[in-house]
Amino acid sequence: MPRSLRDQLADDLACEDPLECVHGLRPLDRRCYRLLVDLDGPATTDEVAAAVGRERSTVYRSLQRLHEAGVVRLEQVNYEQGGYYHVYTAADAGAIAHEMQRTLNEWYATVGSLIGEFRELDDRQVAPPP
Repeated sequence: MPRSLRDQLADDLACEDPLECVHGLRPLDRRCYRLLVDLDGPATTDEVAAAVGRERSTVYRSLQRLHEAGVVRLEQVNYEQGGYYHVYTAADAGAIAHEMQRTLNEWYATVGSLIGEFRELDDRQVAPPP
């Protein structure tokens, strides 16, 4: 059963990182993101896996989640002889923060609308039958 907003707020918003709160990212995801920020340049899945001490497939899934969340960029690098590989870079923190704020504002507006619709139910219940 989903936890209510009231319960989540009573827990003093347990998440400490906005990437966790907004995108539901896991500790490894956040660790990979921070590594890419610190590198200040592109890195392959193998390089990230070696730096965080995890298996390549695990890190690949983490990087995919980060890419889907829009917090890392994926670029294909082509070999001259044919073939390619991918590199990842951290997206601009300001752009990420702007997008998280937009998401929060959108959520707030949606919930506000739902509350308004709920309030209208009360108006119909009070109205006398015809």
